[in-house]
Amino acid sequence: MLLKSIQKSQPRVIGKKQKIKVAFFSDILIRDFDGANKTMFQLIDRIPESQYNYLFFCGMYSKNKMKHTIREIPTMNIPNNHTYKVALPHLCKAELVTALSMFQPDVIHIATPSSLGFFALNYAKKHGIPVLSIYHTHFISYIKYYLKNLPFLINFTKAIIARTYRNFYNKCDVTYVPTLQIAEELKEHGVSPRNFKLWQRGINTSLFSPDKRDRSFIKRLTNNDYPSILFVSRLVWEKNLETLFAVYDRVQELGLKVNFLVAGDGIAGNEARTRMKNAFFFGFLEHETLVKVYASSDIFLFTSISESYGNVVIEAMASGCVPVIARGGGSQALVDDGVTGFLCRPDEPDDYIEKIKKLLDDNSLRKKMQSEGLQFTSTLNWENLAEEYFNDIENLAHYSESLKKRECI
Repeated sequence: MLLKSIQKSQPRVIGKKQKIKVAFFSDILIRDFDGANKTMFQLIDRIPESQYNYLFFCGMYSKNKMKHTIREIPTMNIPNNHTYKVALPHLCKAELVTALSMFQPDVIHIATPSSLGFFALNYAKKHGIPVLSIYHTHFISYIKYYLKNLPFLINFTKAIIARTYRNFYNKCDVTYVPTLQIAEELKEHGVSPRNFKLWQRGINTSLFSPDKRDRSFIKRLTNNDYPSILFVSRLVWEKNLETLFAVYDRVQELGLKVNFLVAGDGIAGNEARTRMKNAFFFGFLEHETLVKVYASSDIFLFTSISESYGNVVIEAMASGCVPVIARGGGSQALVDDGVTGFLCRPDEPDDYIEKIKKLLDDNSLRKKMQSEGLQFTSTLNWENLAEEYFNDIENLAHYSESLKKRECI
C-alpha cells in the first residue's frame, strides 16, 4: 500500500557542530518564475545559515538577488518554449567537478532530472553522497500538447520520459512527492516508492486572504458588477488551453453575465488573446496585485491536468475564490469534490459550465465552499514543511555512511 511506502521524518539528530554543506542543482532559479521556483525559494529563504552552507549550481537565475554562492552553468533555449533554458554541464564539467571537490557537500539536492540533474546524481553516486529531490514538474503530461501534430511520437516519447524517471528517481535517497496521485503515477512508470515521501506545499494565508477583496478594483477594469471567473497560469499549451478556450466560448454562447479574467502570460499568450476577445488579460502580476485579483474573483477556473501539485489552486482557495478545476494531475488532490470546489471531466467544457452555473445560481453553496476551502488551506504551513525538509537534510548528512553502505549492497 502506497501510504506505507512513504517515509516519515526521522527525528532530528543533534551533535554535529560544523555546518552541513548542501550542493543544490537547478536549471532555473528565479523567484516566482513558476510553481517549482516558488517552492524552492520558500526553502531557500528559510535556510538556517548558522547550521547550513548551500552552494547553488544553475543556468538561469536572478543575478544580484541571491545572497548565497552561485556557480553559473552554460545554457541553451528549449525548442518551442523560449522562456525556458536548460543547463549544459558537459560544457564546464572540469570546473564543476573542481568546485564540488573543494566544497565537499554532505548532501546533494537536485531539482529536476535534466542533464544538470543527472550530472549531479552521477557525481553523488560516485562519491557516496546522499541525494534529495523534489518532484516539481509532471513532464510526461506535457507530451500530448507539444506533439499533438506528431501523434505517432507520443507513446514513444512518453516511454523515454518514463525511463528517465526510473533512471533518476530510483537512485535518489529521498524523493518528495506532492500528492498521492502523483506517487501512484510515478509507480505506474516504474519508479519504486521505496524512498517516496509525501511532502505537500504551503501557503501564506496572510498574503492570500479574503481580506484582500476589492470589488471596486475589478469594477474599474470591467465597468460592471458581474461575478468574475479567474484563470491564473502561465499561458502555455500544457495547461490544456484548448479546453479553457472552449469553456470561454460556451460562456459567450450562453450569454452568462460574468467577467472572464486571465492572469499570466507565455508562449500561447497571443493566441489566448485572439481566442478570448472579451476576456480581461492582466499579464504577469506582482504579488500585491495578484492577491487582490484572487480575492476579488468568485470562481477559479483551472483546466490543466499537467500539474504535479497546483499552487494556484491553493492560492485561490486561500483567497476565498472557489475552484472549478480539471479532474487530473496533482491538482485534483487539492479539491474535495462538492465540498471545497468542483472537479470536472478534463476535456468536456460543458461539465465546467454546469459547475460554474451551480455556483453562480446558488450563493449559499458558494459561501459554504469558500468556508470549507479556507479551513483546508489554514492547515498548509510553509514553516512546518521547511522544518521537515531541513530535518531530512540533516538526517541524510548524519546517516551518509549508512547510505553509502546500502548503495553497495
